[in-house]
Amino acid sequence: MHKHNPEVDWFFEKPRKWQPAYKLLREILLDCGLSENLKWGKPTYGIEDNNFLLMHGFKNYCALLFFKGVLLNDPEGILVAQTENVQSARQIRFTKPQEINDLEDSLKAYVQNAIEIEQSGQQVEFKKTSEFAMPAEFQTKLDLNPELKTAFESLTPGRQRAYLLYFGAAKQSKTRTARVEKYTIQILKRKGLKD
Repeated sequence: MHKHNPEVDWFFEKPRKWQPAYKLLREILLDCGLSENLKWGKPTYGIEDNNFLLMHGFKNYCALLFFKGVLLNDPEGILVAQTENVQSARQIRFTKPQEINDLEDSLKAYVQNAIEIEQSGQQVEFKKTSEFAMPAEFQTKLDLNPELKTAFESLTPGRQRAYLLYFGAAKQSKTRTARVEKYTIQILKRKGLKD
């Protein structure tokens, strides 16, 4: 069992809703021989300074997030994609500490599987930007404006995906069209959605 990292202790000492669950998860993860670090303000765990999971909480649940969760075996059917567009990471969610106690052996098996994946060097194959849905309203705008099409194609794949997901997330055509219009200048300046 690895020791608690004193740099992370403050996270477990700060009063918060999920504190009992966090403490249980911490003991299980350290019992699996993982190293403990702090990244993005969250406890992260891994082997040989290579983090592959973190602990985090939300209003209705706390969770373990496996960065390459899509590669894990899931015999219990407990891995969840945080949103429909998440390609790699998967969570195991908890709403009370007793669920953690009940799943302790399974959690250790999932962690062991994650260790094996890390040690094997396996990587997640991400969808190419061209595989994401192109909203019809944006395609029409690109077809009518070659300068916009050139500017969009010059963006990094991540920026292109961000626009496609944002435009496509709107349920109504009117909203998709408004979003495309709003961000046309941003794209022409070759800037990302949040730049």
